Amino acid sequence: MRPAELARGSGGQMTVELAVVTPVVIVVALVLLNLLGFIEACAAFDQAAPDAVISHGVAPSGEQTRVVAVDSVREALAEAVGREGVCEVEVSAEQLSESDGRAIFSASPLLIRFTCTLVYRPWPRLLRMPGITLEAPFALRHERQLVVDRYRPGVVM
Repeated sequence: MRPAELARGSGGQMTVELAVVTPVVIVVALVLLNLLGFIEACAAFDQAAPDAVISHGVAPSGEQTRVVAVDSVREALAEAVGREGVCEVEVSAEQLSESDGRAIFSASPLLIRFTCTLVYRPWPRLLRMPGITLEAPFALRHERQLVVDRYRPGVVM
């Protein structure tokens, strides 16, 4: 066969290959983008969580209750992470007592464990086309715990 005949016979092959590979490249790029976003959010969260718990959880402004402390820590962490719509911040606090069966230093009976959780929802969360709606089936979670004594501001365990 002559080169001109070979070129005419395989003219559509590159178009078909491009049509097959393009969706795969887009999906890999979205996964990579979400992975890098999650790593960035985790890094900011890990740096901000201890600071928020120590500064807002130990001595919250206003009323000195656990609910106010949890809300203050949640607001500070959400502001530090700064990814509204993609990241959610959950904070909970529980009183540690000697009846738990855990070994706790008895000189500090008023220890509180703050559990800060970052929930990352991948982008795009929803894919809407006529007749169907697809939603991301999972969310990535990252957790950080810190134990403090609310009545002695310098005590962190």
